[in-house]
Amino acid sequence: MSDALVIIPTYNEIENIVSIISAVFSQSKDFNVLIVDDNSPDKTGNKVRELQEVFKDQLFLLERTEKSGLGTAYIAGFKWALENDYQYIFEMDADFSHNPNDLIKLYEACAKNGADISVGSRYVRGITVVNWPLSRILLSYGASRYVRFITRMKVKDSTAGFVCYKRKVLETINLNKVKFVGYAFQIEMKFKAHKKGFKIVEIPVIFKDRTKGNSKMSGSIISEAIFGVVSLKLTSLFAK
Repeated sequence: MSDALVIIPTYNEIENIVSIISAVFSQSKDFNVLIVDDNSPDKTGNKVRELQEVFKDQLFLLERTEKSGLGTAYIAGFKWALENDYQYIFEMDADFSHNPNDLIKLYEACAKNGADISVGSRYVRGITVVNWPLSRILLSYGASRYVRFITRMKVKDSTAGFVCYKRKVLETINLNKVKFVGYAFQIEMKFKAHKKGFKIVEIPVIFKDRTKGNSKMSGSIISEAIFGVVSLKLTSLFAK
């Protein structure tokens, strides 16, 4: 069994699912994949079950009854990974905005170079985003600057969702008390790890917007990220 699990949440990703799974399994490093599907109406889960016949003991499926948010999907995946003894646990999108070829770099940062968390970062070397409108780049980059100012974390891409965690990080964070479900989930996980003294390293990646399927971005997700940061910081201050 591989020591590394790539968790990919899905909701209506039938156009991408075969390609993204195949791309992960084509890497020189042996990764396992867990798809967390929120009962996709387009039958993404059914396609994954078909692929399990091809990728036996490598591809796993965790099906949920309804769409419940990105954060809760990852928490379910994290718990599954810990129960199944994985040492390196990844977050990755299904839409190829995260390049599977970068998985090795994130893995090596943790497995060989001493990081507790490695983040595939859009902003550690300028702005490396392809096919986003300027308004979305400014919103995302501005949000990351805002998070750094409020939390005092040194992470330049705090909303990044392409991440590798060492097992001990997820064992230390109380996953049942993670409160946010959208982009703020990504910030909250990094902030909790930062407060516990874990080493977070950013790895430069090129982020490409999806070419197939529909974005899950919404106004409520953005609002949660903006106002959630203040809540996280205040909670941490009162916790002292």
